[in-house]
Amino acid sequence: MDDHHTDLATGRHRPLSATPPDRIRNDQQAIQAALVLAQDYAASAAQRDRERILPWQEIEAFTASGLGGITVPARFGGADVSYLTLAKVFAIISEADPSLGQIPQNHFAVLQLLRETGTPQQQARWFADVLNGHRIGNAGPERKARAGLITQPTTHIVRTAEGLRLNGTRFYSTGALFAHWIPLRALHESGSAVQVWVRRDAPGVTVVDDWDAFGQRTTASGSVILEDVPIDEADIVDMTAVPTLPNLAGPVSQLIHAAIDAGIARSALHDGLAFVRDHSRPWVDAGVSQASEDPYIIQEAGKLQIEVDAAHAVLEESAATLDGIAQQPVTDESSAQASIAVALAKILTGEAAINASEQLLALAGSASTREKHNLDRHWRNARVHTLHDPVRWKYHFLGDFLLNGTLPRRHQWN
Repeated sequence: MDDHHTDLATGRHRPLSATPPDRIRNDQQAIQAALVLAQDYAASAAQRDRERILPWQEIEAFTASGLGGITVPARFGGADVSYLTLAKVFAIISEADPSLGQIPQNHFAVLQLLRETGTPQQQARWFADVLNGHRIGNAGPERKARAGLITQPTTHIVRTAEGLRLNGTRFYSTGALFAHWIPLRALHESGSAVQVWVRRDAPGVTVVDDWDAFGQRTTASGSVILEDVPIDEADIVDMTAVPTLPNLAGPVSQLIHAAIDAGIARSALHDGLAFVRDHSRPWVDAGVSQASEDPYIIQEAGKLQIEVDAAHAVLEESAATLDGIAQQPVTDESSAQASIAVALAKILTGEAAINASEQLLALAGSASTREKHNLDRHWRNARVHTLHDPVRWKYHFLGDFLLNGTLPRRHQWN
């Protein structure tokens, strides 16, 4: 394996992890590892956001900790932690720096899909890679994909005299710049939809750091360009049955996104309250000496705390629901139950993140808007990340299920 790749944003040649990471054995070790990383991540999160410093060292630390392998099934040597632990890990990391929460999101979403759709040989191969420190990114949809075509890839595999070749251009490719493997959906020469695993350092693969959103600034969720990339049949996962196969891939992906939002909400509230206590001035009509004694601020702080705590509670409840469902063969009904449970968490955590990050500025006052504090990053991160998929559709399929018994469509956004 080539253990180097080029950072296209800076032109520097950077080493990928070459040493096998620590092996996490259980849920408690996973949460402890996340807490240790989060303490370090939080200290420099504001600076990374302000200067858009890509978190190479932080990602390597995540890999070295062994957290990348915590959902690998036990029969393949992994800790096989609960979905509840997975949600807690992502909430902890995202509270410290939500970009560092989002970068490995696709890593775990792909591992869930591999668990449910890969052949035994593919599972053994790629689970071993992950336990040895390999990271998984993704190559997202085409930037200008028309409505209805997001799940119908135009990236395609063709057969040439030299073998199979992959061509296409993708965007929203979170984690690809830091990855060893970049799985993506493509059209096989047969016309069927497949997932193909591409090496980050394969000939013809170019990852471009052209992500320029105002939030989640250091996720490097930019472009992947594929030009006659050589593909082996063993790197192709058949996705034909996925639309009809009852599974938990979509709910697990959404659970992680909800955990990221939960982390943003908790961080925004924490920083907002700290600013009020330490820096804000009371309003002239309050008749108090400190902003933290203003009765209206006290009331709003209590309301925000309840909202954030409630979102976290529902997040953990939905994760526990997934754990219960996974104990039995997944059916159409239980898969829908998982989507419904996670949708509740996604709605509440997303709204808590937006509200807490907005209200922290309202409570903290005009001084909190100064650039040196960079408190606006919480709102920017919340606003950008919660646009991953529209919450209005979560409300829709919840209502349609309650009123009409309609099961949610099965895809990665449900």
